Amino acid sequence: MPFASAASAETPTPNRPAFDPHPAAPVRYNEMVMSWFKREESSVEGAADSEESRVRTEGLWSKCDGCRQILFKADIDANLHVCPKCGKHFKMGARERIALLLEPGYSLVDGNLESTDPLHFVDRKPYRERLVAAQRQTGLRDAIVNAVGHIGPHPVVVSAMEYSFIGGSMGAVVGETIARAIDRCLETRSALIILAASGGARMMEGVVSLMQLAKIATGLAQMDDLGLPYICVLTDPTTGGVTASFAMLGDLNIAEPGALIGFAGPRVIEQTIRQKLPEGFQRSEFLLEHGFLDAVVPRAELKAYISRALDFMR
Repeated sequence: MPFASAASAETPTPNRPAFDPHPAAPVRYNEMVMSWFKREESSVEGAADSEESRVRTEGLWSKCDGCRQILFKADIDANLHVCPKCGKHFKMGARERIALLLEPGYSLVDGNLESTDPLHFVDRKPYRERLVAAQRQTGLRDAIVNAVGHIGPHPVVVSAMEYSFIGGSMGAVVGETIARAIDRCLETRSALIILAASGGARMMEGVVSLMQLAKIATGLAQMDDLGLPYICVLTDPTTGGVTASFAMLGDLNIAEPGALIGFAGPRVIEQTIRQKLPEGFQRSEFLLEHGFLDAVVPRAELKAYISRALDFMR
């Protein structure tokens, strides 16, 4: 018989079960197929699930905003926090900057001042809480570090601002600390070096912060009367009331490459004048070209440049 009848097709063979179109337990074909490609979870016996048993890569790499390259953080640190690919200068802590400039054996001074929150200021959270959080994060009492030492043969007093402490904003403590640095210069006839990195006056202290501009400017005038050198190094960023006061009053005003320097931000300026700002506006190279700065000096050459400048200014 060439063709089997319908009845014979439905008859099960002795060695093969009949096909059930409605099985009691559905066959999960997707799971069967995926199991061929899926790696089963397995663990080594006795291996502890702890932080020590995991590969930790957080914080080992950093992306450069200049060239968009992914960089090994150790390479950036070894290169003075400068991108080895494009030369972009990353932000640097106050204590690191002091160690970069001064000869070994310098002393940190005037580090015992702390804000008293004179206005009891509260915005999204109390100013006192912001201070405590910043102190824990940076290990500093406020956004400034003073040091006494030498750059080459020259005795100097250095005031370095810490941007990571509430944006390096200038309040009563910052103003008083710089004023004390000026007093040390007047007493010892030393040069003053200020490393500026700030978003401006600290709004949480209101008019108290604005009073620091006049206090510092008065002290700098006394140094000028005695012919004592004052050099200001403007780093990224230096803006607001700091730019409007002591950051632009130096006998020599120099900046790091690519530093943002200005009073108001570029977006605020564009909205005010309703014009598109030129390329590189408020960057250190633009300011040098238009006469606001005396020099733009790479970080690796900064110490030698200041030492050479003091040779002429003393």
